[in-house]
Amino acid sequence: MYYDSKTEVFLDGKWIKAKDAKASLFDQTMHYGTGVFEGLRSYNNGNGFNIFKPKEHFERLKQSAEKIHLKVPYSIDELIHIAYELITRNNLTNAYIRPLVFAGPNMMLSPSNHIHIFMTAWKWAKYPGIEPLNVMVSSYIKPSPKSIPIDAKIIGNYAAFTLATAEAKHLGYDEAILLDHNGFISEGPGSNIFYEKDGKLYTPRLGNIFPGITRKTIMELAADLNVKVIEKDIKPEEIYEADHAFFCGTASEVTAIDSINGEPFKKDWEESIGFDLHIMYQQKVKFDEYQGLTIV
Repeated sequence: MYYDSKTEVFLDGKWIKAKDAKASLFDQTMHYGTGVFEGLRSYNNGNGFNIFKPKEHFERLKQSAEKIHLKVPYSIDELIHIAYELITRNNLTNAYIRPLVFAGPNMMLSPSNHIHIFMTAWKWAKYPGIEPLNVMVSSYIKPSPKSIPIDAKIIGNYAAFTLATAEAKHLGYDEAILLDHNGFISEGPGSNIFYEKDGKLYTPRLGNIFPGITRKTIMELAADLNVKVIEKDIKPEEIYEADHAFFCGTASEVTAIDSINGEPFKKDWEESIGFDLHIMYQQKVKFDEYQGLTIV
């Protein structure tokens, strides 16, 4: 799924075949999760391809790394150039891009002095799928910002998300919603959440959630529709009274939620504000403000 014999990846300043890319089993990231990553999407725009908001993604990658004492030895412009070259070298257009910053061999709990930069891409359909999701409120909670930075894509943070998804699938659901440490709605595994009620959109406020780039984009598009977005602490029982709801994220884009804990929403997806935003988002990601960087 992720590579074949021709796939090229970027590792520590060199372009190599994916099959030749290696890491040490003694890397600190392997043992303690002290690494960071990003997820970007490139889209065929009919005249080449366009990576959606690469500047924002790579700024966040560098900021995430600094929060766990890892230094990325490349500028934002250099990382953007690498990402575009990566797509071109692998003859991709619609693709998912995964930059990874990981620490070298170090069995101590102190920050590592050995930093590795890896970037790969592959053709990837929308995650988790195109059908509306039946989700459950998970028994696992989002890590507290008092224990680890939650506004960074730190590898170790995602253990809670994989557990929540596994629990949901084991119980017959498609995906999970996690609460925060105060018992409020937080997010889905790797996705922010919005719900619609009486013509307005509601989403968890910043502080205990991941400040997603797609989340911000959805809020900008909602403003274009003159739809009010309210950021607030959301009790689980509030979302059961919603007209509809959806996840959003780079990988998931805008994905409808059909029901929560078996309770369906009042509106059909095609009648919701979320559906309108889904259509607008598809146009936005193909022709955004960075289309000047498009390589034909």
